[in-house]
Amino acid sequence: VITMSFVVIIPARYSSSRLPGKPLKDIAGMPMIQRVWQQAVKSGASRVVIATDDSRIQSAALLFGAEVCMTREDHVSGTDRLQEVASLLNLDDSQLVVNVQGDELLIPPIVIDQVAANLAANPLAGVATLCEPIATSEDFNNPNVVKVVANVAGLASYFSRAPIPWPRNETPMNEVSARRHIGIYAYRVGQLNAFVNWPVAPTETVESLEQLRFLWNNVAIHVADAIAEVPCGVDTEDDLRAVSLLF
Repeated sequence: VITMSFVVIIPARYSSSRLPGKPLKDIAGMPMIQRVWQQAVKSGASRVVIATDDSRIQSAALLFGAEVCMTREDHVSGTDRLQEVASLLNLDDSQLVVNVQGDELLIPPIVIDQVAANLAANPLAGVATLCEPIATSEDFNNPNVVKVVANVAGLASYFSRAPIPWPRNETPMNEVSARRHIGIYAYRVGQLNAFVNWPVAPTETVESLEQLRFLWNNVAIHVADAIAEVPCGVDTEDDLRAVSLLF
């Protein structure tokens, strides 16, 4: 049962490199961003805000009744955009914010609640996120599948595109407790405010993973297995076709 208040922010950029105009792509008669928003509204969030730098996305979102926050176009990362929204909305440092990606139109609302509840229950963590077991060696070795290793307290030790933990003695894949990182995050606003003032971390540059900036600056990230399966987001035309068949 959700007993704390959290705000969902859905960043939606128009200029996606692989699929331009992605948030407005039609999926069975509805723009993608509307489907994401509908899932978020079913969660326990006290407020759901679409954050965009594009007036076309703003117009579409206002049409289906969403709250929209216009942001700058020059953000280096999604976390920077999130912080700007938190600042524009005058959110308190202790407020919990959940970042739901603008292409996660199949995200189960229960998972949004889970990541917020996990952060609320872990006061020593500044960020919470989710993962799931990796079942195939193909995924384990794929640099686009981000791996995470956590400690006994459920706090992340490291995130990497490399296969970690590495089975040195040719341990069979089904015995390696490898986890795929799922890109949904809950933050405390104070931690977002700190993030944007830190320089980019060396590990972040090497791996191209912005969450490593938190670990570099000694901010604990809570990680837990998602309680429901989270289908992958939409990155390509093929993904778009595949997901359209589900509606």
